[in-house]
Amino acid sequence: MITTTKDRDEAACPTHQPNPVLPRRPRFFLTDGGLETSLVFDAGLDLPEFATFPLLDTLEGRETLRRYYQQFLDIAVDADCGFVFETPTWRASSDWGEKLGYDTIDLRRVNKASVELVKQVAASNLFGGASLRISGCVGPRGDGYRIDQRLDTDAAQAYHFEQIAALADAGVDYVTATTMTTSKEAIGIARAAASLAIPCVISFTVETDGTLPSGQGLGEAISQVDAETDGAPAWFMINCAHPSHFAEQLDVWQLWTSRIGGLRANASCKSHAELDQATELDAGDPHDLAKQYAEICGRLPNIRVLGGCCGTDHRHVEAIANQIIRNG
Repeated sequence: MITTTKDRDEAACPTHQPNPVLPRRPRFFLTDGGLETSLVFDAGLDLPEFATFPLLDTLEGRETLRRYYQQFLDIAVDADCGFVFETPTWRASSDWGEKLGYDTIDLRRVNKASVELVKQVAASNLFGGASLRISGCVGPRGDGYRIDQRLDTDAAQAYHFEQIAALADAGVDYVTATTMTTSKEAIGIARAAASLAIPCVISFTVETDGTLPSGQGLGEAISQVDAETDGAPAWFMINCAHPSHFAEQLDVWQLWTSRIGGLRANASCKSHAELDQATELDAGDPHDLAKQYAEICGRLPNIRVLGGCCGTDHRHVEAIANQIIRNG
C-alpha cells in the first residue's frame, strides 16, 4: 500500500531545505522510461498529439499502461530500491485536452484516473509502501521540443493550476513538471503548486549545447526559479536530452548543481529537431547510457531519481539499475 505521508528527512539537496517527499533510504528511486515513444514505436499505438492520457478511457488502454508500469516496478523490486510512478498525464492540460475533445470536467476525471491506476498497480505488488511515490506529471503548455508560445509567470501559474489541483486532490505525493523549455513557465508551475501546498519538482530539457530551448543556461534557469519562488521546488531534474548534451555543464563547484535530484535522459544523441522528424526509434546503447548516468551520479551525490525519456525502455532502466544500484 502507498503512504502519502511526506517524509521530512534530510534533503536530496542538504544545502537547500528538508526534502518533503523522499526518505533518506533507499538511496535511489527508479522510475519508468520513455512512455510515449515506447507505446508508439514498440507497442505500435497511435497517440494523437503524443498524449497517453486517453488510454485511461478504455479497458485495453488501462491494461496497456498497467503492463508498462509493471515491468519497471519489477526492476525496482529486484534492485531493492524505491520506485516513483509518474502518471501518464504529460498532455492532460486544457490546451492539449481541447485538441483531443476533453473539457475541464473530462480532464479532472482523467487526471484522477491516472492516479487511481498507478495506485492499483502498486497495490497488486508486495512492495514496501514507504519506498513508493506517486508523481503527478505536468507537461508544458506548448511543444516540449521548441518554444511555440512564451508564457509569463502569471499566465503559466493560471494555466497549470487546474491540472495540479486535480492531481493533488487525487492524492499524488508531488507533481513533476517535465520537459520545461523556459524558466518563466517553471516559475508559474512552482507557484501554482506552492499555492496548493503540494511539493513540486521542475525538470528542464536542454539542446545539444546544454542550454534550454529558450537559450537560457541550465544553471541560470535553476537559479532563477529558486530565486523567484523562494526555493519552492523540492529538487530539479533534467529530462528529454542525452547526457552528452549537458554533462559538461554540471560543474560540481556550482551551487545550482546540488539542486539536481534526478535524471531522465534520452537514449539518442540526436537533437530535438532530428528526433521530431524521426520515423524510426533510436534506442541508443543502454549500457553506454548507464555508464554516463553513473559518471554524473558520481559527481552529483544528491541525485536520487533515475529513469529515462525518449527512446528508453525497460532495457535502459535495467542497465541503469545494474550499473548504479546493484553494482554501486
